[in-house]
Amino acid sequence: MKYFSNFLILSALIIQYSCNESPKAVTDPINDTNMASKDIHSFAKPDEAVVKHLKLDLTVDFDQKILHGSALLEIENKNSGTQLHLDVRQLNIERITLDDGTETEFTIGDPVKYLGSDLSIAIKPTTESVNIEYSTQPEALALQWLSPEQTEGKEHPFLFTQSQAILARTWIPLQDSPGIKFTYEATIKCPQELMALMSAENDTSLHADGVYSFKMPQPVPSYLMALSVGNLDFRSLGDNCGVFAEPALIEKSAWEFADLPQMISSAEELYGPYAWGRYDLLVLPPSFPFGGMENPRITFATPTIISGDRSLVALVAHELAHSWSGNLVTNATWNDFWLNEGFTVYFETRIMEKIYGKDYADMLTMLSLMDLKETIAEMGETSTETHLYLELKDKDPDDGVTDIAYEKGRFFLTAIEEIVGRPTWDAFLNKYFSEHAWGTMDTKGFIAYLEKELIKGDDSLRTAINMDAWIYGPGLPSNCPEITSIELEKADQAATTFKEGTPAAKIDTSGWTTHHWLYFLRTIGDHPTTDQMNDLDQTFGFTNSGNSEILCEWYIHAINTNYTIAYPSMEKFLKKVGRRKFLKPIFLAMVATDEGKLMAQRIYNEARPGYHAVSVQTLDQITGYQQ
Repeated sequence: MKYFSNFLILSALIIQYSCNESPKAVTDPINDTNMASKDIHSFAKPDEAVVKHLKLDLTVDFDQKILHGSALLEIENKNSGTQLHLDVRQLNIERITLDDGTETEFTIGDPVKYLGSDLSIAIKPTTESVNIEYSTQPEALALQWLSPEQTEGKEHPFLFTQSQAILARTWIPLQDSPGIKFTYEATIKCPQELMALMSAENDTSLHADGVYSFKMPQPVPSYLMALSVGNLDFRSLGDNCGVFAEPALIEKSAWEFADLPQMISSAEELYGPYAWGRYDLLVLPPSFPFGGMENPRITFATPTIISGDRSLVALVAHELAHSWSGNLVTNATWNDFWLNEGFTVYFETRIMEKIYGKDYADMLTMLSLMDLKETIAEMGETSTETHLYLELKDKDPDDGVTDIAYEKGRFFLTAIEEIVGRPTWDAFLNKYFSEHAWGTMDTKGFIAYLEKELIKGDDSLRTAINMDAWIYGPGLPSNCPEITSIELEKADQAATTFKEGTPAAKIDTSGWTTHHWLYFLRTIGDHPTTDQMNDLDQTFGFTNSGNSEILCEWYIHAINTNYTIAYPSMEKFLKKVGRRKFLKPIFLAMVATDEGKLMAQRIYNEARPGYHAVSVQTLDQITGYQQ
């Protein structure tokens, strides 16, 4: 297949990339149309006609909260067909022309829940491109339009996109499937006082005319299409990396992410050269619904990881790791999501261990295992939702964004490492990334590759790995790695002595990081007494902490114990921060009681306009929100 025949050529291209040079274009994206045509979350028919290159020309209108302009799609018409099928949702399609200049007919199918509609365009057997004139709608799910008051600087509006999983179709008419990759270029026109950035080659300075041009010479799937427009500044962190942020946050951001060059070099030492040229970070306003989004060349990040002590930078290591696992080798469908995230969490842990040591990495891993076990308990030990391979038919693929894909996937790979040894496992992963670069992978394909390159007919090794139980079975298999942490034993002992009555002031917390505090708060019990809550707060100042991870744990304790002193701080937090990781457990804790549910609904009604649609979809269900 074409998917396989180009591997050796493409892996040679990767080796040519260096950290401080612009990468060479990959002119022939590898799309396995057999995989992509099975994507249940897309109307695309790539085995008939597939998008190869995108040219965007868009104007950003903050007054109307829309993008308007055109998308020119260069296509490969595989069978001289007469239809091109795209995914659209919340788009106003105005006019479509073919490459010969003629206007063509199109139909927009009936909307399907979660998926939007099939945009079917009449093409000719000789058609090589179509040009679509269109505009978005103000409520487009991928777009968040922020007023000046919702930003750090309070002076200028802000726009950012979030395309994963299938929201790219709400701002670009595309074949919105992770199994279809294309190169792109774009022209973005925005207000002159604002800077535009995309998941592409970016300038680091303001353009006086408000017009920005972008190129992405490497093939990417639609969910990695990203745009942000705002009042931004830039600081270089090294030859090939830096950080963008609002001026009021730029210095804090640059200090927090000072280890980024070391992260990049550590990742390259593990799994080969970084293939995307530059790696920059964009710190977004706090309404961003995720910790980070691995948009190639420029990770979008939440400001909640700016803790002032660099203790939350594992998130950056995670998004950087996606430059290999996810962006370079991509899950073919959202049922295969674990191939993106399980690999990435494993890789992230290796980066953190390489830079900060095994004891530090073990702390992160042990906390993650606690989270995973809690998730499995909530879903049910025998639930099919705890399988690595997902069955998301008739579901929003966002439902698959759980600890199962991330953490169960990571522990599966860790189990293999323990069985075959790290040198053998690293050699396998290096070959995996190299041979499958710029392509896609599904679960069956990975199993076949594991059999061919690692197991090699060894029945005892196959049995030891236990892959069917991991991938197609529920819960945690019997060969899940056991994790211990010397550092967290300190926090565990402290929690024990506190529960036994030792005053907080007498607990030795010297040298503690965020992770010690999280473990301590998770192990003091669900319902500390009011006196204990007062003691902790007066000693450690949790209610006024500037660390969002610690605040989330503390607020849950406050809700469970009716520690009302923390409520004003919690309400302020919920009205500012839009990261779903924090919002979901806090609101769940509130709605567990009748009194708390009323408080949750009141706060949510006021905070909801500032949340991204990704968070809103989850929280509407939790709070029972009705317009």
